[in-house]
Amino acid sequence: MGHGGDVIAELTTDHQEVEELFGKIDGLPRGDEQRKKYADQAVMELVRHSVAEEAYLYPAVREFLPDGDTVADKELEDHAQAERTMKELEGVSAGDPEFDRLIGELMTEIRSHVRDEEDNLFPRLRSAASEDQLLKLGDKVRQAKKTAPTRPHPSAPDTPPANKLLAPGTGMVDRIRDALTGRGKD
Repeated sequence: MGHGGDVIAELTTDHQEVEELFGKIDGLPRGDEQRKKYADQAVMELVRHSVAEEAYLYPAVREFLPDGDTVADKELEDHAQAERTMKELEGVSAGDPEFDRLIGELMTEIRSHVRDEEDNLFPRLRSAASEDQLLKLGDKVRQAKKTAPTRPHPSAPDTPPANKLLAPGTGMVDRIRDALTGRGKD
């Protein structure tokens, strides 16, 4: 959840961690309860990651890239779709056939989004922003992930300033719920 380095290194490491969780899900038989546990862990990481991107990465994209508004708006729409899928997945057990459909849909959405960020957005941002700016963004993203929500909230604001104001409180409530239910624990 906090890896160090510039924003691109931080977010790329997050992508790799989520892909590892997806691999664990794929490696288990349908209906295995461990699949739900790994799915919950993936959702927790994805939500924290998305909140941090929405608070800091996408505003930087708007600032540094000439077509930044268009790029950021597309990324936000990707997040919104994935968050709706995660919300649906939240209430489904591993034994429910709907789980397999939803986790497959989520994996497809996230893998496509990651490929686009890593192949297109990140190289463009690296060319447009200074190393110091990228390092500062990395620090901000790490800080945001510490207080970010851990559950999908599709109707929550996804742009500053509202998202920066509401995310820490929502995150605290989510972490209390996670502690009480044992969600995300090994």
